[in-house]
Amino acid sequence: MSGGGGSGVWALLLGSVTAILQFFLGNFIASPGGFGLSRIIFGFIDIVSLPVLIPVVFYFLILIFQRFSAEIDFANFTLLWLIPVGALRALSWSSTNDPILLVLTPLLWTALAVGVSYFVKLMTTNFRWYIAILSILCILLLPAAAALTYWAFFSQHEVFGFALLAAVHIPVGLSIAFDAKGH
Repeated sequence: MSGGGGSGVWALLLGSVTAILQFFLGNFIASPGGFGLSRIIFGFIDIVSLPVLIPVVFYFLILIFQRFSAEIDFANFTLLWLIPVGALRALSWSSTNDPILLVLTPLLWTALAVGVSYFVKLMTTNFRWYIAILSILCILLLPAAAALTYWAFFSQHEVFGFALLAAVHIPVGLSIAFDAKGH
């Protein structure tokens, strides 16, 4: 296997394994009852960030061991990874009829996958110390902002939630603009 097609097969396979493990293990954190810090941590680990950040580890392992000869796009790899995970989550979340989980979470997953990919690509193509520091900070802040977005909507702070949702999607817009400009 080489090239993008092989990475898609690996992404779906690893995503399926993750979905199966999550089905049997459940949430890593028991569902908190409050609206405070425990809800933000729960959102960060179990809802928003961990499903997107797990493929980062596998992506870098694949790159380190150079399993594929062609360049692998992290955003595509992560989005393919999330298909089985999202299907499992949609089945379990549909019983709650919660639009926060069914609508907001896939939007945040997409923003994280494309945003982290954008900042990694920015860092590798235009390597300067200040771009590297800014990209690393944005990569660290993006999952935190996504978890805060989940918390804001859960806590019914819609104005704050929509502002954070727009901020989390800024890298997506920049990625689309620069990709369109480059082609």
